[in-house]
Amino acid sequence: MSITKETPIRDLLTKYPKAAEVFVEKGMACLGCAASMFETVEEGAAAHGIDVDALLVEMNKVLKN
Repeated sequence: MSITKETPIRDLLTKYPKAAEVFVEKGMACLGCAASMFETVEEGAAAHGIDVDALLVEMNKVLKN
């Protein structure tokens, strides 16, 4: 699974729990946030003022290891 802007955060964290580490490093508390149940990666990044493209590069790199 490649992570995209449209990937629901809930699905991402369910399939790849390690993704939580990247969110935490970026100051995104997605694991405990109720909004993560219905937001996409792009929406979550925008809510935190984070560059979604840079986040996706880092996320995909971490999840391939």
